[in-house]
Amino acid sequence: MAVFNFQAKALGGKVIKGEIDASSDIEARVKLRTQQLIPIKIFLKGEKRSKTTELKFLQRAPKVKSKELQIFTRQFSTLINSGIPVVQSLEILATSVASPDLMKALKKIQIEVEAGKRLADSMEAHPTIFDRLYINLVRAGEEGGVLDTILNRLAVYIEKSVKIRNKISGAMWYPAAILSVASIVILAILMFVIPKFESLFAGSGQQLPWLTQQVVTASRFLVSYWYIVFGAIFASVGFLSNYLKTEAGTKRADAIIIGIPVFGDLVQKGSIARFSRTLSTMLACGVGIIDALDVAAKVCGNHVIEMTLLSSKQSISEGKSIITPLSKNKYIPDMVVQMIGVGEQTGAMDVMLGKIADFYEEEVDYAVTALTSVLEPLMMVFLGGIIAVLVIAMYLPIFSLASTMGG
Repeated sequence: MAVFNFQAKALGGKVIKGEIDASSDIEARVKLRTQQLIPIKIFLKGEKRSKTTELKFLQRAPKVKSKELQIFTRQFSTLINSGIPVVQSLEILATSVASPDLMKALKKIQIEVEAGKRLADSMEAHPTIFDRLYINLVRAGEEGGVLDTILNRLAVYIEKSVKIRNKISGAMWYPAAILSVASIVILAILMFVIPKFESLFAGSGQQLPWLTQQVVTASRFLVSYWYIVFGAIFASVGFLSNYLKTEAGTKRADAIIIGIPVFGDLVQKGSIARFSRTLSTMLACGVGIIDALDVAAKVCGNHVIEMTLLSSKQSISEGKSIITPLSKNKYIPDMVVQMIGVGEQTGAMDVMLGKIADFYEEEVDYAVTALTSVLEPLMMVFLGGIIAVLVIAMYLPIFSLASTMGG
């Protein structure tokens, strides 16, 4: 064992420095992550750090797209099912995957497995590629001798999880994109179009209507102090972005979002679908209920529901029913509680959770379609109203001037 100095970030954002015993820097990073710390720098105690060494730890963490991971998992399952040993399967896949990060990880895993290390333990050294769910299921597959079956289930799970996540994020980003484009158009009108009309009105010498005065005042302020306006916008976006990355910010945002009438309902259904699909997959693969609940709660995507699910884990560890804490939470529908209760009594909880996931995935489909159909006309009316106000404000003096000349 060697001693490594480390610098890591805690969940709250605090930077922590210290020492840790490990056989390698990879193992040191794994140990830090098990303590819910994000490694920033790791180096041998007493070792002089060159600029190259420091840059190495400042490099981005390897990430693999969900689609690429799903394809790899499906191919891995097919090779194992065909009777090809794990080491040879990894060697084949390492030369065929599209992602350079995944290729490097597979080559390292292949070397470690060939040296006698278990597949799940080797994957654990690459947490940015293989998450806890993936590693726990692979470990269950190794122990049960059904690695090919579990990899196939993992591929299906990843595919459905990505599908539901994309639908929810698409529904959330649609109005944001429309508002962003509309804001740019309105700012352009205020900065470049309104000043042209103002110079026209100045030559007429008449008193401007109240609405026109307000629009002209807003245009003057924006033209004169545009750097303050845009600086405030960028500063606000940056502050909000950094705040949402903190644990307190995430909790606050999740609590607000789930309380919004339309979006909250969509987020709730998506969270229940992800939780049910994850827990169903893990239970069907032989993972214990406590470990499965711990992982499933963290992938549901909303802190409010996550806390509810973690409280049910505590209930089970005390020998109580899982439905006791779930039935007391307003964000868990009665139908979900009843079906989980039936599954608990009949010993077919994985089947019931799979049915719940299927139902809520369809509900998300309907909710996204309904939300889009309602948002489109509302956004058009809202944006059209703003443009109409600007146009009317600019043409009121012209109408007044025309009526005066006609009189």
